[in-house]
Amino acid sequence: MYNELLKVLNAHGVTLVAVSKTHPAERILELYQKGQRAFGENRVQEMVEKAANLPDDIEWHLIGHLQTNKVRYIAPFVHLIHSVDSLRLLEEIDKQGAKHNRILDCLLQFHIASEETKYGLDEDEAADLLTSDAFAAMRHVRICGVMGMASFTEDTHMIRQEFQALKAIYENLKIHFFPDAPHFREISMGMSSDWEIAMEEGSTIVRIGSLLFGTRQ
Repeated sequence: MYNELLKVLNAHGVTLVAVSKTHPAERILELYQKGQRAFGENRVQEMVEKAANLPDDIEWHLIGHLQTNKVRYIAPFVHLIHSVDSLRLLEEIDKQGAKHNRILDCLLQFHIASEETKYGLDEDEAADLLTSDAFAAMRHVRICGVMGMASFTEDTHMIRQEFQALKAIYENLKIHFFPDAPHFREISMGMSSDWEIAMEEGSTIVRIGSLLFGTRQ
């Protein structure tokens, strides 16, 4: 499955993040030995433990909700944080980036699904964040794009509309806040059940777990 999936994604210029949460290091190494380097975790403790015991050239993506008091544990090595959903969290990421003399790449998470969820910005909240004095003062974070999760539904029309909404948010932010920022280029959307729709709607990063690893442990 891995090689076929990678071939399709590569042809469309889409990055594959293999979501390894709950799966043991041996399973990660199986994909690593096939050339996979980007792996996604949603729990900080699990990511820290795996990073300590797996090859140093793995690019770790934090895809789950991130609490401010956990940022310090991943700041030394995380490749991309997908789930920035508040100014307070971004301030802590900037603070920890400064401590480690790193610029930490981040995506702004948006709430696009029909389901109720605690996490994700709306466009007004994102505009407030990006025009704040606090954000203007940050030197150790870099906003590289947006992330969102579609509704958990078999209604493909709804899923497509939600992905289209995230693409529109990305384009609006690009025009108004990042017109001259080549690093602002990522749209992280699409998982095992809807990656093909996401790819068709402009995703640049898909987060795929069960298709690669099977059902979660």
